[in-house]
Amino acid sequence: MARHTKKRAAWHAAGVCIVAVWLVLAGLLVRKVYFAGSPAGDMEAPGPVEETQREWKEIFLKGRKVGYSVNFIHPDADGYTIQEEIFLKIDLMGLASGVYAMTRCRVDPQFGLRRFQFKMTSGAVSFEASGRVEGGWILIEAGGKGDGPVRRIPIEEPPVLAVSLAHYFRSRPLRVGDVFRFPIFDPSTMSRKEAEVRVASREDVEVRGISYKAFRLETELWGNTLTFWLDENGGTLKETGFMGLTAVRSSAAVAPENIQGSGEVDFYELSAVKPDRTLPRPRKLTYLKVRLGGIEDVPIARNVWDGDRQRYSEPVMVVEREELPSIPAGPGSDAGGKQDFEEELAPDFNIESEHEEIVQTARTIVGEEQDPLGMVRLVLSWVYESLEKRPVVSIPSALEVLRTKVGDCNEHATLTTALLRALGIPTRIAVGLVYLRGRFYYHAWNEAYAGSWVSLDATLNQMPVDATHIKLLEGNLDKQVDVIGLIGRLEIEVLEWRHD
Repeated sequence: MARHTKKRAAWHAAGVCIVAVWLVLAGLLVRKVYFAGSPAGDMEAPGPVEETQREWKEIFLKGRKVGYSVNFIHPDADGYTIQEEIFLKIDLMGLASGVYAMTRCRVDPQFGLRRFQFKMTSGAVSFEASGRVEGGWILIEAGGKGDGPVRRIPIEEPPVLAVSLAHYFRSRPLRVGDVFRFPIFDPSTMSRKEAEVRVASREDVEVRGISYKAFRLETELWGNTLTFWLDENGGTLKETGFMGLTAVRSSAAVAPENIQGSGEVDFYELSAVKPDRTLPRPRKLTYLKVRLGGIEDVPIARNVWDGDRQRYSEPVMVVEREELPSIPAGPGSDAGGKQDFEEELAPDFNIESEHEEIVQTARTIVGEEQDPLGMVRLVLSWVYESLEKRPVVSIPSALEVLRTKVGDCNEHATLTTALLRALGIPTRIAVGLVYLRGRFYYHAWNEAYAGSWVSLDATLNQMPVDATHIKLLEGNLDKQVDVIGLIGRLEIEVLEWRHD
């Protein structure tokens, strides 16, 4: 019974992995996105905010109220404090899950960022990050103890918080045809994108039974169209974007009331890709050939689609389970040479591989083992056995996962990466699809270098992984965010498969 329960839990943890990618990385609901630089054209500097302002919004998914947000801007002697809080209730595997996110920033009189704090909590799991602007850099650190790795992001000028855009738009009349361009930087994922906001039209929009004359603004992010309606004073009336999520203007009395949750709309199933046929015994597949469709205009780099265990010739993808290296690669600290794998050995703001707790845990796990492949196998087994497999709506931090021992595939892959890097084994995160119970689900696993690259999945306890693991991206959060462009568009036709 215990073994059956673990397998079932592993399946759930694999399938809901995309929830964190969708809600956190998309940046629609957790609107922790910063805009560096200035809009295109001759937009005037914003006028001063002379008193505290608050804005409430209700958040809906397919007509059901799933949450609300509130933000405020408070002026003081040398700038402003801006804070936004978001509360969500969504369904994962038929169970309601609560999510809370808070962003708090200090900005200068021109809304240039000085420092920020971000916190996200879902059940017992939480993530914190803080940052500050120093000279030509943003310095970002996960956690609140000041002992983690710091990511340094170069900037030409202090970025501007997205929540202040409404104030920018209020500073001048809008005209149909106006275009604003913003380099977007998200400090929680380190991702950077170029966004172009267009004033598309004038139209009437109804909010809570009241009709407003509005400007319709549109922008494209990750191949998705986000639409905003502003009133004639530049205030936000309504927003629509990823997954059909919609936010509308509300009030302090109404916004927190009658939150239903997503109900029959389960994020677990919403992200899945159903192929044209069923694959028997998927964990035993050694060869898979599929045709990928619906992705012609998706802005995603495909440099990892063809290489190692995969071959891609548009539109056909072939995946073969690789053989494990037969010759030991030597001591873990020499596995591949640090000079060749700087990125795959380096700590990151959420992969705290140099932290004492991570290092000591890794050494305890492998004991006297010296062969990198043996070390990888021991770490894989330990992570699989130690973590409770449960959907988590948060940004994964290896140190936090080590302490809570809870998570889905993101948490498994992030902790595995940190433990193996702490042992000197080059390791990276792979993001793509895995086949489970008739569908392909978005998923994360690992690749470690032990004489050659070896795939491993700590959620499903596999090394190497089966051929239904289709890699679409590799890297940390700043790379993973690009998978959003595929969601809801990708189609899969199964052409051929083989087992052992």
